[in-house]
Amino acid sequence: MTTQSKEEGRQRTIMMAALRNQHSEAFKHAQAMLKEQQVARKLLQRAMLGGPKSVPQLAESTGIPTHVVLWHIAAMKKYGLVVEASLDENGDYFLYESSKEAKS
Repeated sequence: MTTQSKEEGRQRTIMMAALRNQHSEAFKHAQAMLKEQQVARKLLQRAMLGGPKSVPQLAESTGIPTHVVLWHIAAMKKYGLVVEASLDENGDYFLYESSKEAKS
């Protein structure tokens, strides 16, 4: 490495450290939100172990508000972690289950 590229590397390191310090609260908040999401998704996946469940059933069994369950199920479906298994007996709600990829 040349002296100039070493100096550029040092400057970049200093700049990144300053940005981390400047945005530390936002970073901590984002980390806390991610941790909450991971806990909620594990609860939802655990609730689906007994078989396919609807959003209201998942909300009831986990204690997570229905609108939050729906948001997580939509995200999990997008990334292939859950699939629609069927409709409930009244045909009102989709039943969701963990996908084969998520189980393995």
